[in-house]
Amino acid sequence: MKNLMTAVSTLRTVQLLALAAASAAAPAALAQSSCSSDRQAQPVALLERFINADCSSCWTDAKTPAAKVGQLALDWVLPGSKGDDAPLSAVASRDGQRRLQALGITAPAEAFSQRAPVQQTPASRLRVAKGPVMSAYSGASIAFRPSAAVKPDAAWTASLVLIEQLPRGTEGTPVPRNLVRNIVQVRWTTDQLPIGTKAAEFLESRVMNVPPGAKAERLSVAGWVEDEQGRIVIAAQARCVTGK
Repeated sequence: MKNLMTAVSTLRTVQLLALAAASAAAPAALAQSSCSSDRQAQPVALLERFINADCSSCWTDAKTPAAKVGQLALDWVLPGSKGDDAPLSAVASRDGQRRLQALGITAPAEAFSQRAPVQQTPASRLRVAKGPVMSAYSGASIAFRPSAAVKPDAAWTASLVLIEQLPRGTEGTPVPRNLVRNIVQVRWTTDQLPIGTKAAEFLESRVMNVPPGAKAERLSVAGWVEDEQGRIVIAAQARCVTGK
């Protein structure tokens, strides 16, 4: 019975974390463990870097493309042919494979990168937020307010990623990296909005698993929204500041 009570208590705590992230709680209220994209400049482009877990030298390659000012960089490590014996297997995830498939790109034998512009749809808003890490979970949310001028039958795909921010020099990386650790995707359509509203927004709040080995103090979130043609219409990244 005691174990059951403990499990229930942990589940309730994790659920509260998700609600805290979604409700725009002030960072100070959660001792700098919560963060959001509030008051942060919206990225003008998305730089995605893909590395095959078999290629250890790809991580330290001096020719690795660096993010330019205003760009959001994301790093995906793909499972390699060597499985758990691959040099980068500890941080590999099939999420990267699914992302490549969505882009219509074949998985690279070593590394691949691409930049995509953000359309910056006027009057649209995007917010991402993250709660503190507890019991290997963190509450996170993404909120999108489309322009009032959108088509009645418009649809979007929203992506929310949990990232581990790795400074330049970490394991020899020549550039700072935002290593994707988890991802949530959701499809939104205008018919989901309340009829007659002009300022309504979509909101998705989830409890995200933190993979083993990820350092809680380095975690943040980022997100973007794509239209039906696959164009990125808006993006956002949280600024997370950890306490001492």
